Order: sequence, then structure tokens, then C-alpha cells
Amino acid sequence: MKGKREFRIENEYSYNQSGPVRWILSHLGRYKLFLFSFITTIAFANFMNASIRVQVGNAFNVALAEDGSLAQLLRVVGLLLLIVIGRGVSDLIGSWCSEVLGNRLERNTRDELYLSLLGKSQTFHNRQRVGDVMARATDDVRQLNAMITPGIYLIFDSTMGLVMPLAFIASLRLELLLVPALYAVVFYAALKRYMDQLNPVAGQMRYRYGVMNAGLAEAIAGIEVVKSTAQEEQEMEKFTQSAGAFRDAFVKEGQIQARYLPPLLLGFALSAALVHGLLLLSRGAINVGQLVTFIGLMFALRFPTFISIFTFSLVQLGLAGAERILFLIKQETELDENEAGYKEPMQGELIFDNVSFAYGNKPVLQNVSFRAAPGQTIAIVGQTGSGKSTLTKLVNRTYDVSSGRIAIDGVDVRDWNLDALRSQISAIEQDIFLFSRSIAENVGFGLGPRANQETIEAAAREAQAHEFITGFQDGYDTVIGERGVTLSGGQRQRLAIARALLTDPRILILDDATSAIDSATEDKIQTAINRVLRGRTTLLITHRLSQIRRADQVIVLEQERVAAQGTHAELLRTSELYRRIFLRYDVKRRDVVSLETQA
Repeated sequence: MKGKREFRIENEYSYNQSGPVRWILSHLGRYKLFLFSFITTIAFANFMNASIRVQVGNAFNVALAEDGSLAQLLRVVGLLLLIVIGRGVSDLIGSWCSEVLGNRLERNTRDELYLSLLGKSQTFHNRQRVGDVMARATDDVRQLNAMITPGIYLIFDSTMGLVMPLAFIASLRLELLLVPALYAVVFYAALKRYMDQLNPVAGQMRYRYGVMNAGLAEAIAGIEVVKSTAQEEQEMEKFTQSAGAFRDAFVKEGQIQARYLPPLLLGFALSAALVHGLLLLSRGAINVGQLVTFIGLMFALRFPTFISIFTFSLVQLGLAGAERILFLIKQETELDENEAGYKEPMQGELIFDNVSFAYGNKPVLQNVSFRAAPGQTIAIVGQTGSGKSTLTKLVNRTYDVSSGRIAIDGVDVRDWNLDALRSQISAIEQDIFLFSRSIAENVGFGLGPRANQETIEAAAREAQAHEFITGFQDGYDTVIGERGVTLSGGQRQRLAIARALLTDPRILILDDATSAIDSATEDKIQTAINRVLRGRTTLLITHRLSQIRRADQVIVLEQERVAAQGTHAELLRTSELYRRIFLRYDVKRRDVVSLETQA
């Protein structure tokens, strides 16, 4: 797949993404042997099925013939038995091939979508509703499997079940083709009308399912807010409305299916075919065996007629799901992994050169400039909304600058290989995310399979987390709840600190990392943090004076710009804004002392 991506894998298969149908065909085209076997065996099975009607007609002719014998009948019966066995084997192989194709389509689509989502930028993910993405990644992907088996399988089977009888009828006598040919034309027209009506409804069903799922995911993720504000009834009403809209789409589909005409048309066709056949028999144009064969072949059309009401619905749902999946995959992303980019070990020099950034049309940072030498700690302070966290997210290219330049070791971050850049930068944020996995897996996440128990425990000890971890019954194997809800705020942040320490980053970002830690715990980990900061360039967002005083430089942000910069002591003397920020700060915090004393 071409285009910008933050993450790729080697030997990634490229699919045709010009449209849902071509995309699905390119997936199936990976397995040409299974596809060829599926087509040939299903065609052969229907050939055998039509042949059964011919042999039944021959049996009638032998039985009615004056010179017919038991040996002739046994030969017909033996041939029938071989045909039935051949049809059964072909059906079995065809079914197996379709199951393989369906399951591999589902698996490869899931892999392709997941890989695509991993490669999207943070800006892309900020625009998405998680529940809708999950609906596409789960239910829409499953619809593709159902579209192949039983959908496409039965459609191809029924198509051959229509073509083969028509071919055999034509071989009996060309005149007999009149009624079935007319029926085939009318059947096609009715089927096209049915598909045209069903297509928008299928798309609406998939869309409504995504909306319902997104609302449910948001309510569950924010259940604490829902309960604390006693809004359960409101959320229940919203979900009921979404579920009702999804139900209405199902009802509309049922109404379209109820008006499906081919079964009624087939009844007229069978009656007309019988009359036509009897007329030809009375004229001596055909014999009894041919009439029996003809009527048998006409009744073989019942399967493609009745199964189409079910199978084409599955195909439309599958195509609607494919369109929703492909829409996500094809969404443009702002960043690229820059595979050929700079990959050297970092020294840690960080330069912001006239950097500006905006979310859409909303400016967040304007003309920010400063320099951090390797190993220096830069404290970033400012009022809420001044752009502190956004500034740090520009360093590892979570977002890209709108203008200006950020350089690490003299190289623009956009010229770095993205994996090399991010693997040497660690961030500990105030809103800690922990996976619903074991504590050991969470701490070792940054190293992946390279993490071992010894290094994990060493990092946990440095972050003052080892003691509370071993206090759990399962220790490091304890599985924590999603986002770490089973842990206290201080425990979550200590695990995040351990996770960051494990990767031995050259640049460390601490975004109010000790905000949820009590004073006693902070005393325990502050020494460890100070030890970790040595030799690492650090961007520190905090309001704690005990941490700011140790910074080599303080950057003060106001209204998207750098209002002042210098050491803590310098800013207390020269910056009224800096003094005002701390005058507003909660004087009950242990580490806030009077500005007069500080001065």
C-alpha cells in the first residue's frame, strides 16, 4: 500500500484499493488455486446435478420401451450412482475451498486494517469514535466472511444451477428453451431491481450499527461520569434511539425482501413450461423421457430462485462493510515513517527554532524558540491551555509542526527515521494509560519481547514500584484492569515511570508525572527521578517548585507564545507572569513556599 504511514512491515502485501469489489477480488486473488478449485468444482457439481435429471428421463424411456431390459435399467441406475457420488465429492471440495477463502479474507482484512490503524497519525485517531472503529474492525470484517460463505458460494452455486439446466434444456430441443429463457430474462431484471433497492439499506444498516456501537463504547468508557452525574436514564434513551434506528434499517430490509418477485414468477414459468412440454409431446416432437428431463431441469431452477433472496442480502452487507473498512484504510495520514531517515544514537541536543503549531485553524503555539543542551532539564510552565503538553508532543512527532523547525542533534525531527526517533524518547504523562495485561507486560511494553524479568524488576525498583507490586498475590504476574483502574493514581504513575526507565531514553518528557503521587511517595521516587535525569535531556511540565528549582532553564508560555525564559531565580526577579502563576498556585501544597523567601 502506497502513501504516508507511520508504521510498516516487511513484505507487506499490496491490495487494489480502487473500490470495494476490486479490493475484495485482490484479496481473493492471493489464493488462485483455491479460487480456481472453488469455481471448477461448483461448476462440475451443477453439471452432475443436471445430468441426474437427464438419467432419470433415460430411465423412463428404458422402462417404457418395448425392448427395454433390466440390464439397461441397472446401467442407468449405476450411472446415476456414479453421478451422485461425483456431485457429492465436488460439493465437498467446493465448500471447503469457499470456507478457506472466506476465513482467509477475514483474517487478511483484519491484519490489513489493524496495520493501517497502527500506521495512522495521532491526528487521525483524534477524529475517530473508538466504538465505530471497533464496529468496522469486528462486525464489518465478519460480514466479509459471511459474504463469501455462504453468500458468494451460494450465488455461484445458484448461477451454475441456472446456467447448467438452460444448457441441458437447449441440448434436448431448442424449442424447449423458450419458457426458461424468458424466465431467466425476467429473473435478472427482478434481481437487479432488488439489488438496487437493497444496496442503500445495507449501507444504512452498517452505518447505524457503527453509531450504536460508538455510543455504547463512549458510555461504558465514561461510566464514572455517567454515574456521578446520575445520567443513566439519558444514556439509556440515547442508546434506545440508536438501537431503534438500527432496527428500522432491518425492518426496511425485510420489507424489500417481502416484495421479492422471482418466486412468484417461477410458479408461472413452471406452469407455462409444463404446458409447452405437453404440447410438444402431443405433437411427437419430444418423448416422455425428454419431457421428464425437461420438467426436472425446470424444477432445478427453484434453488437459484429462492436462495437469491438470502444470498444477495449477505453480499450487499459484505460490500457495505468492505466500503466502510476501505474508507478507514484509505484515510490520509500526516506523518510517514521515513524509512531511509536518520537513525543514529541520540546525544540529546534539542532545538526549537521559531516553531508554530495549530489544530486545524486554531493556533496553539506561535514562534516558540529555545535550546536544550544534552543532559539539561527544561521546565515548562504556564496557565491551563497555554500549549505546554502540545509542545512536548511535537518532539516525538505525535504531531508535526505547522511551521518552523525542531532539531535533535542538529537534525530536523522530520528527517529522522520515525522508529529511531520515538524509541529514544520516553514520555510520562499525567493521564496514564495501562493495558489490561500483567504488571510485567505493562512495565516491559517499551522493549517488547526484549524485556526480561530482571530488567523489569530493576526499573520497578528505581521507580519505587517494586514494593507495592510484590504486595499483590501474583506479584508481577498480576493482571490489572483496563487503564489501570484497579490501581491507585500513584501506583499507575510509578508503573509508567518504570516503563519509561526501562527503555533508557535519551530524551525524557515528564508531563506533570508526579501529580497523583502523595508527598511521602514523591519523596521516595524523587531521588530516583533525579538520578534518571542525569545525562538525559528532559522536558518537565510541573507546578512543583521543588522540581522547577532543579531545572537548568524554565520556559514560561502565555497565549501560545514564550513569554519568558531563564532560570527559576532569574524569572522570579524579572517575570511578573512567572510570579503570578505561583501566587495562584495552591499554597497548601507542601513544596510551595512564599515567593518572598524564594527571592
